[in-house]
Amino acid sequence: MSIIIFIIILLVLVLVHEFGHFFVAKRFGIRVDEFGFGFPPKLFSFKKGETEYSFNLLPLGGFVKIFGESLNEADFVEVGFLEKNANSQQDFSRSLVSKPKWQQALVLFAGIFANFLLAWFLFSFGFMSGFPTSVGNESAGYQLQNVNLVIVSVLAKSPAENAGLKIGDKIINIKSDNNFTTNISPETIKSFMAESKGREIDIGYIRGENTEIKLAQITPALNIPKDNQNFSIGISMDQIGIAKLPFFSALLEGLHLVWLTAKNTVVGLYGLLEEALSGRGSLAAITGPVGIVSIVGDAYQFGFVYLLSFAALISINLAIINLIPFPALDGGRLFFLLIEKIKGSRLSPKIANTLNIIGFYLLILLMFIITYHDVVKLF
Repeated sequence: MSIIIFIIILLVLVLVHEFGHFFVAKRFGIRVDEFGFGFPPKLFSFKKGETEYSFNLLPLGGFVKIFGESLNEADFVEVGFLEKNANSQQDFSRSLVSKPKWQQALVLFAGIFANFLLAWFLFSFGFMSGFPTSVGNESAGYQLQNVNLVIVSVLAKSPAENAGLKIGDKIINIKSDNNFTTNISPETIKSFMAESKGREIDIGYIRGENTEIKLAQITPALNIPKDNQNFSIGISMDQIGIAKLPFFSALLEGLHLVWLTAKNTVVGLYGLLEEALSGRGSLAAITGPVGIVSIVGDAYQFGFVYLLSFAALISINLAIINLIPFPALDGGRLFFLLIEKIKGSRLSPKIANTLNIIGFYLLILLMFIITYHDVVKLF
């Protein structure tokens, strides 16, 4: 289920990104030859107007073919296109490279903007529907509803995992030999752990939308997590309630959350780059497709709104990464446009295409390395 959900999320995010390019290109009168759902081999297609809409076998996103993405007028002349085709000049005027630099830049940036826009919509919809929020992080003037102590992580092979507790479970009550309470907080749980001195305790919890209270019988242990000198069952907890905002407040709060997430993402990427350049880099803080699948599973355990917010986080990350001025990314092509604007002439298509190909293969290599590291972490 986690893999299917991940594929759906990835498909939506990439299609939204490509639709951004598609929409702005069309608005500027640029010819779009193909909009592909998924990646080849092609299953079937249909043509509407001048654009072919194809449906492909690999459902991992999509692509858009914009006429003249990597051509300039010299290329048309070199292949004799302008000389042999009476309509060639008109066709060239509808190519991407024939347009002013600002229009080319907007077409390239449109995919990135579409991902930010999608994240804003998802966050805002979450706030309108009821967004899970930690106590203390709620918007000023709004009180959280239905506050519960929620398990946000479970250590592998811990007493909690062995007893069947999972991420997203809400702790309702706790009982030891002499005590029982429904006044649940992180401090209450820690106090019961300390008083248990390694004896069994009972934790009442509910899972998902089910209101039936289940019982987990757990024996706290030392060194869970490692080097912890207090009795523990191996969980992290947070008091989480539902923040449900009116329409305009939800839009403002969603926009604010997009800004905060984007800022934190940029800071995080800068930190990773700084560590890599100083020789202190590590893949421990980087997660690839395999790791994301497991995170999707965790988000799914919490509920649909959590899944939407996670999709928004990935959308913002996709936008930020595409802004990096690296060949094969939108940021790299924007950087090429900036160079062309400064030098007053176009870059050699051969040089630009070669750099883009090298950049693409380097990105594929990096993805393989990160995926291998994700698989190793599983074991």
